[in-house]
Amino acid sequence: MGKVEGGMKCVKYLLFIFNFIFWLMGSLVLSVGLWLRFDPETVSLLNGHGAPETFFIGVYILIVAGSLVMLVGFFGCCGAVRESQCLLGSFFACLLIIFGAEVAAGVFGFLNKDKIIEDVQNFYAKTYDDNNNSTLISSYHKVLNCCGTKAVPCSDPPGESKDCEVGIEEFFNSKLYIIGYVGIGIAGVMIIGMIFSMVLCCAIRNSREVI
Repeated sequence: MGKVEGGMKCVKYLLFIFNFIFWLMGSLVLSVGLWLRFDPETVSLLNGHGAPETFFIGVYILIVAGSLVMLVGFFGCCGAVRESQCLLGSFFACLLIIFGAEVAAGVFGFLNKDKIIEDVQNFYAKTYDDNNNSTLISSYHKVLNCCGTKAVPCSDPPGESKDCEVGIEEFFNSKLYIIGYVGIGIAGVMIIGMIFSMVLCCAIRNSREVI
């Protein structure tokens, strides 16, 4: 098997370093996904019976994407070291699939951001109307520093608390922005990876044709 030489050898090592960084990013994405899924504050707000699950759907997509990115980064490292067209081709195909999934998840999150917040607000309002002294309602008041709704305000609001519809919007907006920024970062890195893998695949094929 012909070995890549000169400038292409530099591309080979750059691709290996990139894939190692890509693997680290996958670990970061997986960690962020697990943090959002098991964050005590978020879980306490969405743990009641009938709580909306739309937010956690986005989180599960993030966890799966992080796991796949780690796996793809590992195969990319192996392909770069072994100069394997097969592994690099698989790496490129997987990057395309993950890139498409990331775009789909980003579009899903963008289109459903307001719905996720509205669902949680409606869930809180219904639970508050049914029993405003429940443990779940107490969790909302404690985590979000809020009390009541615009329609049914608290009779004795603690301190400078806001209504919980505003608190829910602020809280979940911050979480959803994290998902969005992570997705954009991964998409950018994947584009670079696809370019590197294409260049190295062409170099390996040309070196074999010369031999």
